[in-house]
Amino acid sequence: MKNKKIIIIFSILLIILVVGGYFLINYLRKNKTEEQQIVEEYTPQEEISEEQSRQTIVSLYFPNKETKELEPEARLVDIKEILENPYEKIVDLLIEGPKDEGKERIIPENTKLLSTQLEGDCLTLTFSSDFLNYDKTDEKAKENLINSIVNTLTQLNEVNSIKILIDGTENEEFNEVYTVQKPTS
Repeated sequence: MKNKKIIIIFSILLIILVVGGYFLINYLRKNKTEEQQIVEEYTPQEEISEEQSRQTIVSLYFPNKETKELEPEARLVDIKEILENPYEKIVDLLIEGPKDEGKERIIPENTKLLSTQLEGDCLTLTFSSDFLNYDKTDEKAKENLINSIVNTLTQLNEVNSIKILIDGTENEEFNEVYTVQKPTS
């Protein structure tokens, strides 16, 4: 008799647990799918100002401090600044360096952009001699320096290649016309 009571109580508890678990699982699933289905239109708390509507995003390429691989860093820039002289503005942003602490400066300090000139689809950049002060002990430094500039500036539709001059003349270290390197599969 005592065993039957224990079995009946145990069975009732088991049924309650199974039924309760079933409803709990359904409740959690329902909430999860409702959260996924909720798509609300974002309504800003204030109207977008004229200044905010004039901004665009530019990707600048800097090496990751740990991996030394180039990674894009998005910057919000006023379109008016870009329209006046896009090449100088974008290169100046590269010279300033990254905002992200996980990335490092690519263009050597004190480097000045002396001039820019677009001929066809090739952009010629003339830098001060400080440009040559990149870390020559790092085998990827020169490649990253070139690819940072090329990847950043060829985002502009009219630019497909970059030529680098130092103080207005060709330099044996940077004597090529550089284009974006397509990954080989």
